[in-house]
Amino acid sequence: MSKNTFLTLLVVAGIVLSGLTGVKAESESPHKQSHDAAVARNMNTFSSIVKNLEMYYVDTIRPKEAFDAAIEAMLSTVDPYTNYYDSEARAELTKMTTGEYDYGGIGSFIMERNGSSYISGPMEGAPAANAGLKSGDWIIKVDSVDTRHYSSADVTKLLRGTVGTPVNVTVNRPFVTDSILTFNLTRAKLTDPSVPYWGVIDGNTGYIRLTSFISGTAKEVKEALEAFKADPNVTQIVLDLRGNGGGLLESAVDVLGYFLPKGTEVLRTKGKDARTEKTYKTTHTPLFPDIPLAVLIDGGSASSSEITAGALQDLDRAVLIGSRSYGKGLVQQPVPLPYDGLLKVTVAKYYIPSGRLIQALDYSHRNPDGTVARTPDSLTNVYKTLHGREVRDGGGLSPDIPVEWGQYSRTTYNLVRDFSIFDFANRYANTHSSISDPATFTVTDEIFEEFKNSVDSTNFKSDRICEEMLRQLRETVEKEGYMSEETKAALETLTPLLKHNLDTELNAHRDEIADYIEGEIAERYYFTKGKIRQELKRDPAFKKAKEILSDPAALSKMLGKTK
Repeated sequence: MSKNTFLTLLVVAGIVLSGLTGVKAESESPHKQSHDAAVARNMNTFSSIVKNLEMYYVDTIRPKEAFDAAIEAMLSTVDPYTNYYDSEARAELTKMTTGEYDYGGIGSFIMERNGSSYISGPMEGAPAANAGLKSGDWIIKVDSVDTRHYSSADVTKLLRGTVGTPVNVTVNRPFVTDSILTFNLTRAKLTDPSVPYWGVIDGNTGYIRLTSFISGTAKEVKEALEAFKADPNVTQIVLDLRGNGGGLLESAVDVLGYFLPKGTEVLRTKGKDARTEKTYKTTHTPLFPDIPLAVLIDGGSASSSEITAGALQDLDRAVLIGSRSYGKGLVQQPVPLPYDGLLKVTVAKYYIPSGRLIQALDYSHRNPDGTVARTPDSLTNVYKTLHGREVRDGGGLSPDIPVEWGQYSRTTYNLVRDFSIFDFANRYANTHSSISDPATFTVTDEIFEEFKNSVDSTNFKSDRICEEMLRQLRETVEKEGYMSEETKAALETLTPLLKHNLDTELNAHRDEIADYIEGEIAERYYFTKGKIRQELKRDPAFKKAKEILSDPAALSKMLGKTK
């Protein structure tokens, strides 16, 4: 279709839509008529602008860029969850809802560093991992294309293709003798699991990490639960929804059905259109109707995660542990558009069993500058759980047991930012054939010394905060006229005490640095599963969960079942 034809059709469509919008039913209110008239006027104005730009503008306008910008600007006035997807972008939406990619690939994350691209995380069972590609491999050629200075986006395009087709990848592997390696791979259909790890921890705790709600989520969760069911030692379950941004509402309802009686109402949705008013109930017999259950949440738990956690909290079926969830109580629905486009539009709000709406931001009421503020706790309303516990609406879900996550030091942040830990994990994996199980692997003093020796002190970008503050103090003292011989001597005495020393910094933050190193090394040998399992060893929320679940009396009291 030519540009002129496209623009002509758009103008005609705008005029038709304007006409349709202007048709008034006798039962319509004056407000509705005024709104429809405003829409019609603006559609006509927009169509006229397009037509006159095309007719008179001195240069040729670029229709795709222009209309993409117009659409993006219009959608920015509603909420961040209403999005337009053109025919190319629909693939990403498909991946979000099914976990499946609509192209073939090698199955690895690609990162960009200093203008080059590297393997940063092969997926377990995918062609990259099966062939032997490793984190840290510098991708220098894809088939016959020299990629030594290609961006990650450009390398990714070369690696993608039709399922079943071959692709040759040549890499430069660090810390080995034969560093130039070529791998012959066959592109495969890739799938991101929504349950990257499940297992029995410490003999009696069934643990499930759930990272998204897609079409296959319920099946993945059921597989884990059935394994727990077959193990007589499993006496409690922890469902980890931290960082889970949500997904399909129906998948959340299915997962809830494994823990609640069949026919339990877990959700209601209400919107402008009566067709969006629905009641959702569990539809199958539960696998674990009464086993002690904890759900881990944080600020990254949103949407379907909050439906799951919120319903279990409202029905006093599980104890919530962690920090306040994100607060997304809106439901989106895909609407097909011409030319294979799609609009994902917010059509309803959802209400969990207590009747509360947990949406934190009201996008229909914006500040004068266009921003949207969170609902203050003082304006939230109190609701009651099944056993009479008080819970509140707005602002997400508050955990029953709050957990302080703590913060990494600037030293650790800088080590991660500068790839010091990433590089050391690659060096370790390329010079050690194996490690113990992630549950028992630890960074010994010997390994930590190896790490310290691997950090280039001349290039390490320390913040040197104390040195900078001392410099500012010296300038201020001189400016204010306090620089006496006595003051100067005191500053000279203080200077060496506050001078940056990398070895001192690394030793001071040894524990948190070692934690990070352990996770990175475990991932090199056991993929994502290994990293998650290693992290659980010192996870404060998981520790709290095991404590409360192992105390039936305390758990029962917390859930309002006993006084």
